[in-house]
Amino acid sequence: MTTAATVSEETDSPYALSHLDALESEAVHIFREVAGEFERPVILFSGGKDSIVMLHLALKAFRPASVPFSLLHVDTGHNFPEVIDYRDRTVARHGLRLHVASVQDYIDRGVLKERPDGTRNPLQTVPLTEKIQQERFDAVFGGGRRDEEKARAKERVFSLRDEFSQWDPRRQRPELWNLYNGRHAPGEHVRVFPLSNWTELDVWQYIAREGIELPEIYYAHEREVFQRGGMWLTAGDWGGPKDGETVEKRLVRYRTVGDMSCTGAVDSDADTIEKVIVEIAASRLTERGATRADDKMSEAAMEDRKREGYF
Repeated sequence: MTTAATVSEETDSPYALSHLDALESEAVHIFREVAGEFERPVILFSGGKDSIVMLHLALKAFRPASVPFSLLHVDTGHNFPEVIDYRDRTVARHGLRLHVASVQDYIDRGVLKERPDGTRNPLQTVPLTEKIQQERFDAVFGGGRRDEEKARAKERVFSLRDEFSQWDPRRQRPELWNLYNGRHAPGEHVRVFPLSNWTELDVWQYIAREGIELPEIYYAHEREVFQRGGMWLTAGDWGGPKDGETVEKRLVRYRTVGDMSCTGAVDSDADTIEKVIVEIAASRLTERGATRADDKMSEAAMEDRKREGYF
């Protein structure tokens, strides 16, 4: 019987790779290419679904050996507890090394200031870029996909950053026939996006096929939320709710996870992976477009942050 999770697996030829196999093969090739070209790569890992799939692919790429990269998380201090718990369990299970760049540390030292809206996502850039410089990482894997947002659609798989970690679209390099140019000057580094050609639906179908565990926050559950800016936000000590914002219990799930102050939930009864896949297949909004307030600050919010060093 054909299910929503296996539709993309059907092919006309017994010798052809399925859609998911082709995406997996490309990502594995990218991981191995970076291992061969760079000295100190690191994987951004937040406990979100894209970084979880990215780590799963890295484990596959080097099995039975261990992953030759450490992990890096930029911790805003306003993360969902379920996601942080998942992050720590995953690191322990696979015996990985985790670097944490803490936004709270920079606020405590007076380097960064809290925003009036309580959102810390825009504050991640300085901790991220300084950690890259301190640890001398020369390749940084990110889970960005081109279908998420128009600025990310401009990215190559290998995206050069200058000595200030800044992105210049004019320095994008051609990537013909899956040939990737990792050359960079001292102080520069390359951001690498193995999931560039994946869609949100691809990610979920792959999670279903591989039986990958996710934080429960991605499935429908009852949660206390309040409405702000057309989104359902979780109450917390980051600054919500304010006067006039009513907290209510709703059946929701999260399509993406980040800082609690800017990541909205969606009304949903999709409590299984099969139901999530059906829901995503019918959606006409990307997960960032539907649930991330930080991308709505301006028309070019993401591109502005990318030019400053953000992912």
